[in-house]
Amino acid sequence: MIPIDLDINTLRCFKEVAETRNFTKAGNNIGLTQAGVSTKIRRLEDRLDAKVFNRTSKNLSLTYEGNILLDHARRILSAHDEAVRQLTEPKTSGLLRVGLIDYFLPELLPGILNRFGKQYPNIHLDVQTELGIGLIPAFEKGELDLVVSGIEGSQRNYRVLTEEPLIWVISHNTESSIPETLPLVLQPSPCSFKKIAIENLDKVNRKWKIVFTGTSTASIQTAVQAGMGLSVLPKGALKEGLKEAPPHLELPELPMFTMVLFMDEKKKNEVGDFFISYLEAEIEKLSL
Repeated sequence: MIPIDLDINTLRCFKEVAETRNFTKAGNNIGLTQAGVSTKIRRLEDRLDAKVFNRTSKNLSLTYEGNILLDHARRILSAHDEAVRQLTEPKTSGLLRVGLIDYFLPELLPGILNRFGKQYPNIHLDVQTELGIGLIPAFEKGELDLVVSGIEGSQRNYRVLTEEPLIWVISHNTESSIPETLPLVLQPSPCSFKKIAIENLDKVNRKWKIVFTGTSTASIQTAVQAGMGLSVLPKGALKEGLKEAPPHLELPELPMFTMVLFMDEKKKNEVGDFFISYLEAEIEKLSL
């Protein structure tokens, strides 16, 4: 019989689903979308040729085979994580000052940072979040070691982390029609999403008015959920209570949103290199 290999990420995903009994919560804990979790579990079951979960519309429970696998997965992951900790902890320590754009994996970021802290307990992260354009001056003054932001027209060298489409976002309860003068929910200038929304509406001569100004992605999401108006957000910001505006509303097409990393490549920063490698690996998992 040919041996079957199970990778660590798949076992970690399975364990989280088994313990939370919820694909969405499990995904938030390990930095995957619900679709990504579903794909991993389906591939796991295909590889084992066995069902590990009983699924209904309301309940999720372990099968007999799933209970056996969970016991082994916990022991394998514990041994794996301890080995990684012992091998990496002595080599990496220090302070890293990180600036993150307000919209950077808002639902998944706390879990990502928590897991990084457990893997590298001797690295202290000092994290600052705000509008991307506000982080660049702090970086240029040497107050931040690296920044994850939109390009924001910067002429500095950067490394592309990820891209996703910008979309018009409305409340899930919004009726099929919207007012002739579009009510907009936006962040204050110099937010690039605000600039893109207004410029694209003006190009097609659509009337608009700003009805709510929020100071964070979360406040924008909440206002749109409440039906105050529509907004422009990256597609990854869709959450319960929000939906993409349907085509019949004839809103202008929007560009891709690119998140990039700014870091002084001339300065040797081993702690920063560890964090960047970790961040890129987490982002790559989201696309699986």
